Amino acid sequence: MFPFFKRSQSANIDLSFLAADMHSHLLPGLDDGLETVDETIHFIQRLHQAGYRKLICTPHIFDGMYNNSPSTVLPVLEKVRADVKKNNIDIVIEAAAEYMIDHEFEQTVANRKPLLTFGDHYILVEMSYIAASPFLEKVVFDLKVLGLKPILAHPERYTYYHNNFEQYKNLKDRGCLLQLNLLSLSGYYGKPVKKIAEQLLAENMIDFAGTDMHHQAHMDMLFRYVSTKEFQKLLGNYPLKNASLV
Repeated sequence: MFPFFKRSQSANIDLSFLAADMHSHLLPGLDDGLETVDETIHFIQRLHQAGYRKLICTPHIFDGMYNNSPSTVLPVLEKVRADVKKNNIDIVIEAAAEYMIDHEFEQTVANRKPLLTFGDHYILVEMSYIAASPFLEKVVFDLKVLGLKPILAHPERYTYYHNNFEQYKNLKDRGCLLQLNLLSLSGYYGKPVKKIAEQLLAENMIDFAGTDMHHQAHMDMLFRYVSTKEFQKLLGNYPLKNASLV
């Protein structure tokens, strides 16, 4: 059914030091990630074989595009969990969300509506790739007031920050954690993104690493890259917080 997946692809892959992935789009039919439960189960199998013990799925919540909420996400999570159990895959599956920081989300936070979080009150947020959100600093502050710990997804991909590295330091100073995409280190998103990703690591500013898994091309590139010496050099001894989620 999935001819591009070969058992040998993950034979030398060891991501067990991460233990948990806290950014993925594996729940089927909710966003621009996987579409069917069969796909989801197969991807979960491969990631489990690569060493993950927990996968925290984070479908997009983006007003007008992906109008998800706890009421749409949690039933799909339960369906996937049932299929994981049926297939005897020894892995924990949880769900949160990747929230776009826009006016709708700012209002959701201000009105204290239910939010999808994970671990020790973490919440994953993102911005547009076109321009920084004018709500970012307020949302970070408001989330912290609620006792939540905001994590900005893939900061290295926001190219409008590349010539102003102080913006990353400002976010850290305000208590915002940063999550690196593993594929950014491979050059998958381009050389400028790779360069900033490496700089963020060099300055010990990254807290979590995620696959941001959406589709087959992501899986193929991930498995190719994590078996390289470069990957081991960059992340092998880096103090990521992923394992604390297990």
